[in-house]
Amino acid sequence: MNSTKRNSLIQWRKAVLALAACLMAGCDRVPPASPPTSTGDIRRDATVAAIESVMPSVVNIRTTQLVRRDDPYEAAFRRFYGLNNTPQVEEQPSDIGSGVIVDEVGEDGYILTNIHVVQRAKRTQVQLWDGREYEAEVLLGTRQNDLALLRIKRKPGDKPFKPITISKDDDLLLGETVIAVGNPFGLGGSISRGVLSSKNRRPDSGGMKLDYRDWLQTDADVNPGNSGGPLINVRGELIGINVAVYGQNEGKGTGFAIPVKQIGTSLSDFFSLEWKEKLWFGARLRGAPYLLTVREVQSNSPADRAGLRVGQQVLEVNGKSVKGLGDFNLQMASSLDHTAAVTVLDDGKKKKLTVEMIAMEVLQRQMFLSRIGLKTQRLTAEQATAFETSEKAGLMVEDVDKNSPAEIANLKPGIVLVEVDGVGVSDQITATNILGNKKAGDRVLLTFKVLNRLANGFVETRAVQIELPVR
Repeated sequence: MNSTKRNSLIQWRKAVLALAACLMAGCDRVPPASPPTSTGDIRRDATVAAIESVMPSVVNIRTTQLVRRDDPYEAAFRRFYGLNNTPQVEEQPSDIGSGVIVDEVGEDGYILTNIHVVQRAKRTQVQLWDGREYEAEVLLGTRQNDLALLRIKRKPGDKPFKPITISKDDDLLLGETVIAVGNPFGLGGSISRGVLSSKNRRPDSGGMKLDYRDWLQTDADVNPGNSGGPLINVRGELIGINVAVYGQNEGKGTGFAIPVKQIGTSLSDFFSLEWKEKLWFGARLRGAPYLLTVREVQSNSPADRAGLRVGQQVLEVNGKSVKGLGDFNLQMASSLDHTAAVTVLDDGKKKKLTVEMIAMEVLQRQMFLSRIGLKTQRLTAEQATAFETSEKAGLMVEDVDKNSPAEIANLKPGIVLVEVDGVGVSDQITATNILGNKKAGDRVLLTFKVLNRLANGFVETRAVQIELPVR
């Protein structure tokens, strides 16, 4: 036994003897006695160890947005001399928040945060615990779950990023110690400790937006700036993403976090080939802390036709093992001609499946033509101006298939499709998935913009809704 351990054991024995003597003497208060630790430092408990393990995964997020600067003197000067009065725009600091590294693929690190931290940002910067700073790209986000995925890229010579360990979905204990890590008030890395006061109170509610009834509740302080940071257990595992406090003034002791089950679902969607690579694959996979497993397969999709089924474990892509969701995406997207050999474990047996993916842009055209009879294309800048919209806020109807539901409804070329079942078609992935999930005979509600020429020669834009059956 070395001297450090011997001294620690001696101190512990003295504490135990002091405790016994005090009890025999009828003391009201007793000195605490802690068993010796492997380091010899009784302060280094499970909470400290958890914080030390997770800090390299936590990031501070700073955003800026463009703000118009109005200068009345400059405006008057320009008007006097007949110059165009173009307002000046400048970058101003916007939000300060937190995030956590959830994956690393090659030189890229992927960060999870709240979408409300970055949604208005013109520029997003990330600072790691050791002072390294990176420009971050906001890849995807969902307001329903208030989560967003960011990407940062390692600089030459930088050491690897450290993704956080993610807890299993329902591994939560009421009253267990939890730790909120973040950047409150822009002060830098900070932590607060409390207990898990309540699990999410409501089961999944379809497409409804999450609110406090779905979140974890804790009495650990969740202050402004903690948003997007991790809520962890004493094993240093991510169990939630800090999101809010109940009221700005009266909410002390009532903080909320998005539960890990919702985080896992969002990561499964974010790391999908449809979102990230614009390829129709048609399956969602569950990643860490579980083995890479198929959790959902879309009917008649490339994944379905290849033989992928819910519950299969994905082992290899094109003969190479896969480490996680991000690595799976990278290997699938790099396959020649969008065709990949996927090895899965199905009921204890290995199977090699061939998946032929389709570019989302091609799929979108095929889907509208085959299911409702519309041939569409992207809007040009001139068309967008004419219809008082943006190039990414609709699709121009180029042709109508004969004897199709669209022709029966008397739809004509030259109108702009803007929504499918109330969802904007600027997001081609979502619109295509809506049609892809319809069965023959189901109805779909389409919203169009049409140009209406008035008697005085002016043209107005109006919205028209048509409900069609799907073929």
